[in-house]
Amino acid sequence: MKAGRFITLEGGEGVGKSTQLQAIVDTLHRLNIETCVTREPGGTPMAEQIRELILGQASEQVHRLSETLMMFAARNQHIQEVIHPALAAGKWVVCDRFVDATYAYQGGARGESTELIAQLEHWVCGELHPDLTLLLDVAPDVGMQRIADRTKDRMEQEAQSFYHAVRQTYLDRAAAEPQRFAVVDANRSLAEVTAVVTQVIEAFVTKSQGNQ
Repeated sequence: MKAGRFITLEGGEGVGKSTQLQAIVDTLHRLNIETCVTREPGGTPMAEQIRELILGQASEQVHRLSETLMMFAARNQHIQEVIHPALAAGKWVVCDRFVDATYAYQGGARGESTELIAQLEHWVCGELHPDLTLLLDVAPDVGMQRIADRTKDRMEQEAQSFYHAVRQTYLDRAAAEPQRFAVVDANRSLAEVTAVVTQVIEAFVTKSQGNQ
């Protein structure tokens, strides 16, 4: 059985992840690759309940450590119940956000210790790392304008400084791991962004199949 691959899609608010996630899946299906599409936080019934706790309007202040631990609790359930089984079955897993989001949101923006996040990543993820991460990059003010008319969750109601910190952390991580990240300028038109995302996926599939 051919080995599965793990692709993650990252970015701040309003970058167009939902649209490009579908573009990734459509490209993989066109290339006859069986996929498992999922998201974080979430992906299983229990993890989706934790998602509601993280993103919903809370009646009390959510401490940043509590938020971080909830992220990894949901992630552990997600990995054990969805990601590992899919990869073991030879499927390609496409995930809307993964550990990079925790470094960006809970680390860069909230101020949680990077060392703590790395330790939790080691405990929960073990040797599991994305094979490819597409980072949709957009200026925070542009992203927030795009979602101005929709009902916002707790993460979408922060100050501009929060989103600038998220973006910078993502870019720093991409610069540190250029072999894994593909940074896509999402300030461009939808058609242009989709074309780039499709090209990245096609090239990755060709490379992966050549290594099998």
